[in-house]
Amino acid sequence: MLIDTHAHLYVDDYNCDLSKVVQQAIDNNVSKVLLPNIDTSTIDPLKKITKEFPDFFLPMMGLHPTSVKADYESQLDIIYNELKSSDVYIAVGEIGIDLYWDTTYVKEQTEAFEAQLSWSIEKDLPVSIHSRNSYKEIMQSIRRVGENKLRGVFHSFSGNASDLEELLLFKNFYFGINGVVTFKNSSLSTILKECPLERIVLETDCPYLTPAPFRGKRNEPQYVVYINNALSKIYNLKPVEIAQITKSNSLQIFDLNI
Repeated sequence: MLIDTHAHLYVDDYNCDLSKVVQQAIDNNVSKVLLPNIDTSTIDPLKKITKEFPDFFLPMMGLHPTSVKADYESQLDIIYNELKSSDVYIAVGEIGIDLYWDTTYVKEQTEAFEAQLSWSIEKDLPVSIHSRNSYKEIMQSIRRVGENKLRGVFHSFSGNASDLEELLLFKNFYFGINGVVTFKNSSLSTILKECPLERIVLETDCPYLTPAPFRGKRNEPQYVVYINNALSKIYNLKPVEIAQITKSNSLQIFDLNI
């Protein structure tokens, strides 16, 4: 059975056919899908589909870095109160720093990220980290807050060999691998040969980063099988072995008992 550790199925893209998307995932041996939050506007949709499919979805709670603006503290207050109010959340996420789209609020992003890292220590929860064009800054924040007290996933890893080497030093962190590994113009398949399979989890990042051969279409959890198959070729193991190892990794890092 496969676990998709990162998907946003509560967004409008799935309003018309969510039940079908869930069933197609189940039919393709996807047993669980983990749902990171984006900002205050997505809390209710996230909670709604989690209640609708309680045996399939596992929610996280956090503020995405691209949603961090000048008023980020008011958003953090709402999200923190939501995180405190329920034991249903399995992680703090999606959090991090994004320097790809806009660097206007890099100070605010860093402050929001480190605040949420502290929540994870307080709640004893893993984190799902967004780190686009920001591995250096992410590592600095983790060290400031306390790398030995933190654990989680570097979501959508797409760094170079040097980035991988440095991030592997964070022993309590895993690497989320998604459809990028199937792209012809990506060097990720080569870089991952230096990454222990025991440090990898599968993800789709739905509705984004749809794997080949479906690039250009809406992504779905059922396509996680193509990511699993790509890793099978990289590590020269049978797909069922990749599925077993990455599932075990997911259960460990997110402290799941399923």
